[in-house]
Amino acid sequence: MVKRQQFTAEFKLEAVRQMRVGSKPIAQLSRELGIPRNRLYKWNQAVQTHGEQAAFPGSGRRSLEQAELMRLRGALARAEQELEILKKAEAYFAETPTRGTPGSKRSKRPTR
Repeated sequence: MVKRQQFTAEFKLEAVRQMRVGSKPIAQLSRELGIPRNRLYKWNQAVQTHGEQAAFPGSGRRSLEQAELMRLRGALARAEQELEILKKAEAYFAETPTRGTPGSKRSKRPTR
């Protein structure tokens, strides 16, 4: 099993800086650094979005509180979807059918 690579924030920022300088093609830079080319683009996007100070917080793993929050948000989203389905089913079954029922005026059932 391959162990997942971990990079420090300083390494990531330096890689993005080298990418922005543009002295080497991105493919060559990624080979020299030993990382996939698309990872450089993702790091660059993170720096552009969040700035250099907040681009790479922590170790990348969620804390227990964050994991629990994500689980609860997922459960809430599922419950809201189920509620919407139940509301639609309730509205569908609450409608009174107008055709084909014995008591309706437009019943095509022959009378005796």
